[in-house]
Amino acid sequence: MHAPADGGPVTIPDLLARNVARHGAKPAYREKEFGIWQSWTWAQASEQIDALAMGLLTLGANVGDHVAVSGRNRPALYWAMVAAQRIGCIPVPLYAEAAAEEIAYALDHCGARFAVVGDQEQVDKIADVRDGLTQLDHVIYLDGRGLRKYDHAAMTSYADLQKAGRASGLLDQVNARSAARTYDDTCVMLYTSGTTGRPKGVVLSNRNVIETSKNSSEFDHLRADDEVLAYLPMAWVGDFIFSVGQAMWTGFCVNCPESADTMQLDLREIGPTYFFAPPRVFEQQLTNVMIRMEDAGRFKKWLFHRYMAVGRRVGALLLDGKQVSAGDRLNYMLAKLLVIGPLKNTLGLSRVRVGYTAGEAIGPEIFDFYRALGINLKQLYGQTEATVFITQQPDGEVRSDTVGVPSPGVELRIAENGEVFYRSPGVFVEYYKNPESTASTKDADGWVATGDAGFIEDGTGHLRIIDRAKDVGKMADGRLFAPKYVENKLKFYPNILEAVVFGANRDYCTAFINIDLTAVGNWAERNNIAYSSYQELSQHSRVLDMILGHVSEVNRSVAADPMLAGCQVHRFLVLHKELDADDGEMTRTRKVRRRIVEEKFHDLITALYGGAADIYTETEVTYEDGRKGKITATLVICDALVAAEQHKVAAE
Repeated sequence: MHAPADGGPVTIPDLLARNVARHGAKPAYREKEFGIWQSWTWAQASEQIDALAMGLLTLGANVGDHVAVSGRNRPALYWAMVAAQRIGCIPVPLYAEAAAEEIAYALDHCGARFAVVGDQEQVDKIADVRDGLTQLDHVIYLDGRGLRKYDHAAMTSYADLQKAGRASGLLDQVNARSAARTYDDTCVMLYTSGTTGRPKGVVLSNRNVIETSKNSSEFDHLRADDEVLAYLPMAWVGDFIFSVGQAMWTGFCVNCPESADTMQLDLREIGPTYFFAPPRVFEQQLTNVMIRMEDAGRFKKWLFHRYMAVGRRVGALLLDGKQVSAGDRLNYMLAKLLVIGPLKNTLGLSRVRVGYTAGEAIGPEIFDFYRALGINLKQLYGQTEATVFITQQPDGEVRSDTVGVPSPGVELRIAENGEVFYRSPGVFVEYYKNPESTASTKDADGWVATGDAGFIEDGTGHLRIIDRAKDVGKMADGRLFAPKYVENKLKFYPNILEAVVFGANRDYCTAFINIDLTAVGNWAERNNIAYSSYQELSQHSRVLDMILGHVSEVNRSVAADPMLAGCQVHRFLVLHKELDADDGEMTRTRKVRRRIVEEKFHDLITALYGGAADIYTETEVTYEDGRKGKITATLVICDALVAAEQHKVAAE
């Protein structure tokens, strides 16, 4: 079947044409530049896309060519992806923060003939590895600052290419190529985050993207008058679905912030009605709130804690349409007036009608905080290979301990070993140039192995994810080991940025902890603690005492869970550096690469289990300019307070 059952649009460019007809004069894209919001209607965006598509034809673009796109979120780069699709090419968005070697791998692997990039930084990264990229023909840059004296033999500005396109008269050829596309042609290729090794190129068809965008938009009643903020990496499947797939399906407006530094201000100015953020963003926002409250006066602190308690008791119930007493309703109205309303406005979340978090498990305490504010924050579970959506939480059935029910069109099953499998219209076509991995991930019947362990609740049908299947294990005494459960509890504390828990096949659990420099630095300033570096602050005795208190509190919470009580942290150390994607310790989507961390810091793990009180270590680091260096440190190893397991006490 080469078209949808209803005979509707079969490609993203088809959806664009439909939006021009329906919403031609309505804003489709906004971008803040030099402090001013610029807008483009659907009709104007379509003209910009056609001009670039014709320009690519003048460079000799062929059907099936890969077009890499790299840079911060900007309307012109989204247009580049649609322009590529207009002429039968395949867009391949890349991470703007990726190092030159990572860019080289992706460009070489997909055989990209063209690269559309944002600025000089992206041009330079490609130039550093250009000699090894034999298939790359041309680079198109958006911002020409700093590039005047570069060799332009194989490089053109975005505006100049559009000008050449408009003068070419090739629109009929663009339209002919676009009309020849089918529902099962490739729409986009997206690289996985590479948690366990080299990133894989995930091929998604028009069917995958359009069916998933349609189903998920209808699930949450998304509308053409919704607003989103496009600030997450364009290479991530979530941003592609929200800012391209769903935007094209519903016709809502995509807003691009001026920079990462202004994101929070731009969020407040736009006030999105549909908002997605990974847990890290919500954690950082909560950290900033708690830092500001620490600096507030006594009365403001009292007011905040008094009415946030009301919010925690009532906010989620009101969101779910449940009955609350008249007194609680009145108290919540006061809370909204005095605390919750101003706080939501400060966070830029006043108008959010539908909010989602995914990518990593979010700590229940963090999740409940936002629900207490009356923000309709929900969880979804997805993968690049699923075109994002596997499960979603319906309104009225939102909980912190599940990831919802199967998304429309999705089937779930749990294997005997607890691994979650799914089948849906969004299931990817293949891993590019990797038939072995494709076959091991997707079987002949279309069932895909997620690599996550979980179970479906009886009665509710909600899916609960325990952890990555390869990370879930047993302690030496046979009890369950699920590190993510403990890590999320640790990361609830604003002072803890990241945590990595170890314990598989061991007698007890240990942990690495990264402090949050912003939060702990602010605390140090208030307490007159002098420090000259992250490393020095991380090993300060009072900082270690503070982290010890957090770990001990988490242990008491973990002890209350009969299934995971064995995962209490017995010993920990605070790392002398932040885990970093440039050092290979995290993915570009901020997921910990456990295997690499274990290998790189093997000496520290040995010390944690060897009973040592401290450990001297040397670590290689990568600086922003790509140079390598070494840092040395003596790390203090702390013994945590382990709580009595409540179910054992009860049994006795």
